[in-house]
Formats: sequence, C-alpha cells, structure tokens
Amino acid sequence: MQVEERRERVSAAVLFAIGAAVLAASDAVIVRALDGAVHPFVIAFFRALFGIVVVLPFLALRPQVLKSTHTLGQHAVRAVFKLFAMVAFFAAFSMGPLADVTAIAFMSPIFVVLGAALLLGERPGLAMLAAALVGFSGAMIIVGPSPSGFTLAIGLALVGALLQAGIQLILKSMSRGDSTSTLIVWNLLLTVPISLVMAVPFFAMPGNRELALLALQGVVGTTCMGLMTHAMSLAPASIVAPVDFLRLPLVAIGGVALFQETVALTTVVGAILICLAALMAARSRGVKASN
Repeated sequence: MQVEERRERVSAAVLFAIGAAVLAASDAVIVRALDGAVHPFVIAFFRALFGIVVVLPFLALRPQVLKSTHTLGQHAVRAVFKLFAMVAFFAAFSMGPLADVTAIAFMSPIFVVLGAALLLGERPGLAMLAAALVGFSGAMIIVGPSPSGFTLAIGLALVGALLQAGIQLILKSMSRGDSTSTLIVWNLLLTVPISLVMAVPFFAMPGNRELALLALQGVVGTTCMGLMTHAMSLAPASIVAPVDFLRLPLVAIGGVALFQETVALTTVVGAILICLAALMAARSRGVKASN
C-alpha cells in the first residue's frame, strides 16, 4: 500500500512540475510579447502586485502563514535578490533569443554547487566538479561559436542565474525555520514595495494590451510558483527538478512560432550539456543529503 501511495505521489508531483514548466515557458513568452514597451523594473512591480492579488484569498483564510522565525530584514534581503534576478531575466528575454537565455538560466544549479563550496565550506565531490565542467562547456558552446555570441542578453541571463543561485543558498538556511508557503507570501509582500521604489524612475503607465499581459503574467508566475512548490512537497527534488527542463523546448517552440526565432545547433548542443550538468548536480546533492 505504501509503495502504491508513493507512486501516486510521484505521479502527481511530475504532473504538477509539468504544469509549472508550461507556465514558466509562458512567462518568458509574455515578457517577449511586451516587446520592450515596459521597463523590466516596472514588469517586476506589476508581476508582484498581481501576484499578491492572487495570494490574498489564501492569506485571508490562513493568516497564520505570516508567522516567521526569521527577521523582516532577512526576508527583505531574499526579496531584493529575487527582484534583481527577475529583472535580469526579464531584460534578457526581451533582448535575446528565448532558447539561448533559457539554456543559460539552467546554469543556476551549477552556481549553487560552486557557491556552497566557496561560501558554506561544502566539499564538492567528483560528480559535482564534473557537473560544473559539463555545464560550463555547454555555456561556452552557446556563447562561443553561436551566431549571436556573448551578447548583453546572455550576460544578463548569467547574472540572473547567479542571483537565482544566491537565492537558493539563502533558502538553504531559511527553509529550516519557515514553511515554503510562509517564504513565498513574505517574498511577494516585500517585493511589491521594493520593486515600486525601483520602478519609480522608469515608471510609465502601461497601455491596455500591456496591462492585460502583465496581469496574466502575475497570475501565471504565482500559479507556477505554487505548482512547483507543491510538486517538491510530494516527491524528492531529484525527481521533480529534471521535469523543469521541459521548459527549454517549450520556450524554443514559442520563440519559433510567435517571434520567428531560429534555434542554432550550438544552442541545442549547449542546452543538452547544461541540462545534463544540472541533472548531475541535483542528483549528486540528493545522494549527499541522504547519506
């Protein structure tokens, strides 16, 4: 009975993760569809604003979710990291090929491995080092001989991946005291005022089309976060995380179908190597955690 129940939980987790991957790909497509009409800081503000509107009914039913073992300052630091990661990715998606930017974004788990070694004193094993080498090779294949080369969009994607890795390292300690729901709610609550302050110098009221896309993005982003969080609660990360790689072909299809982008062979090869490296890192960390 326990085996059957575990299979059902894993199957449900995979389905939730697939849904999250589809929504994450849609998020990137929405940013590109804005076509640079809205500044990335303004996009981040409206995404957080519409996201908190989605969360308000949950917050009204479960106000106890606001109880945290961490200070407001700690939550604020994570919110700032998250904000700048979003802005970096939004800017990258608005400027560069969607497939290239998404592939580079998958470097984040590799940066987590390196950051844990440098900042937390963890000793990476051979599998971790191999994952870092394979991931770096994949990134160089995309950046080096590709037609676009090292562009501003690729640079911003790397910055976003670095910041995302920083968020994961912060969560490594914060998740020991707070539930995932608490961390998500506080992140949204703090991102709204912080992003508003950052957006003021660039603020211009979006038109009706852009406002509709921003509202859709807020719903998509928050729902995506909830689906992935629930998936992680049902099954180990080593099972759930690889499903996120589905986001890459979906984004590539969206870029080709909607924006007439082309996907270079170097992008395909580099993306495969980066995804393989991220999978190696996730499995290696999972094995290490279970020992």
